[in-house]
Amino acid sequence: MQSNNLQSQFLLSKNITYLNFGSFGACAKPVFEAYQKFQLELESEPVQFIVINGPEYLKQSRQALGKYINCYEDDVVFVANPSHGINIIVKSFKLNTDDEILTTNLEYGAMDRTWNYYCKKAGAKYIRQQIELPLTSKEKFINDFFKGLTDKTKAIFISHITSATALIFPVKEICARAKEHGLFTIVDGAHVPGHIALDLSDIDADVYTGACHKWMCTPKGCSFLYVKKELQHLFDPLVLSWGYESAVPSHSQFLDYHQTQGTRDFSAFLTVPAAIKFFNEYNWQQVAANCRQLAHSNYQRFCELLHSKPLSPITDEFLGQMCSIPINTNQPEQLQQLLFEKYKIEIPVMKYADKIYLRYSIQSFNTQNDLDILYNALTELIAEGDLINLN
Repeated sequence: MQSNNLQSQFLLSKNITYLNFGSFGACAKPVFEAYQKFQLELESEPVQFIVINGPEYLKQSRQALGKYINCYEDDVVFVANPSHGINIIVKSFKLNTDDEILTTNLEYGAMDRTWNYYCKKAGAKYIRQQIELPLTSKEKFINDFFKGLTDKTKAIFISHITSATALIFPVKEICARAKEHGLFTIVDGAHVPGHIALDLSDIDADVYTGACHKWMCTPKGCSFLYVKKELQHLFDPLVLSWGYESAVPSHSQFLDYHQTQGTRDFSAFLTVPAAIKFFNEYNWQQVAANCRQLAHSNYQRFCELLHSKPLSPITDEFLGQMCSIPINTNQPEQLQQLLFEKYKIEIPVMKYADKIYLRYSIQSFNTQNDLDILYNALTELIAEGDLINLN
């Protein structure tokens, strides 16, 4: 299925069956080499790198990213992770008493905590609309989501691809309907760049954040925040620094506020062009299609083994290179640890609300053999009857 030569393009241990690309990604070798080159330049001449060369390097990286995700280069700023990006938005978002933020009950836990914190401070409400699983159609999902809409709803916040359940949500349609109601639209696309096609102009969200260090294979700490130009003035940086009332302001207050923040190693931000070059050299559109096919073709098999059901139709509309399998276990942490220590399989076993999910991720270096190793390990554990309950 996958081209074996891509296994040599990653630094991951060859002794581990790595099925957890979705958590923190993994850096491709050529991209990591570009990262080290920038870090060496930084340490060789810090002043020139940070003050003189840095702004142009960042511009070049934003240009490459903007072209890749189809947005204007100055409407994105780099941040360490999507949580950082969303915190910029939520902290400055004007919430009044009894305002409501509409979301789903399937969002990333760190984002739920962020919204809950600021909503509580303002006396607003974070409405986690219940989404019935398994999903059956895009239309039903959209209708179910907007059942949570009231005359107090001020904004919608939604994942493009969920973390625990690994589901693709129809964010373009969600944003379009939200706009009909005059709502502000915020999309968490942490898992999207490099995973499925991303066109920000087409989605037309007011705010979108994504990670490059997951599926785009850049070093850790490389993510972006996109804000529509006419809305950028609404959002202050989390750290006020030299960009505020800058002595040498650029053409963009948005960039000044969020990019000019004193001493930090922003080398990871500069590797986006190298990541895109890597993708182009290996025909990544086909690589990703192969990964999806491998992930999808095994989903039903694992569900049957664990006496569970897929969380959606097994199609590109709902699933990318990750699949989450409901699993009945009272000891998810112990199961994850045992899979790693005994079977050398790196895979998350995640508790979300009252459910447990085993989520596998398929990247260019994975093969059918990797999923067979997982299948055989689970079969053995089921036979032993300690950590997995099929009742």
